[in-house]
Amino acid sequence: MTDIRYRDAVPADAQAIIGFQLAMALETEGLTLDAGILERGVHAVFADPGRGRYFVAESDGRVVASLMITYEWSDWRNGTVWWIQSVYVTPDYRRRGIYAGLYTHVRAMVEAEPAIRGIRLYVDTRNTTAQEVYTRLGMSGEHYKVFEWMV
Repeated sequence: MTDIRYRDAVPADAQAIIGFQLAMALETEGLTLDAGILERGVHAVFADPGRGRYFVAESDGRVVASLMITYEWSDWRNGTVWWIQSVYVTPDYRRRGIYAGLYTHVRAMVEAEPAIRGIRLYVDTRNTTAQEVYTRLGMSGEHYKVFEWMV
């Protein structure tokens, strides 16, 4: 396998991230996202880092995976919890530890900053493959159940 570089995403990565999100929604939930809304949403993160932050995995100059973190203030912990969202690895790079590398990259940042108290994510209950990966990385899905209401 070629070397993988993990880094903060930059606006030039937006098109890859948009493509990843379109593919991920279709693959994991059977959803066809509105590309225009998604494009504006991705660019909104780059325009306002308070909304979130993207990280990518790059191989031979090509972005092959990404994830986004968003922020939750926890009064219980007097700190911020990073939520991992929008995870995608291109099919030709799956089962090579790419997501594990991205997670390790993000986790090291969390461990180095005392004001960040942990990492959370949610996963579609039908996505058992992802759940197995998260469990192997030491994450637990036993504590909370996420409820939502969306417009």
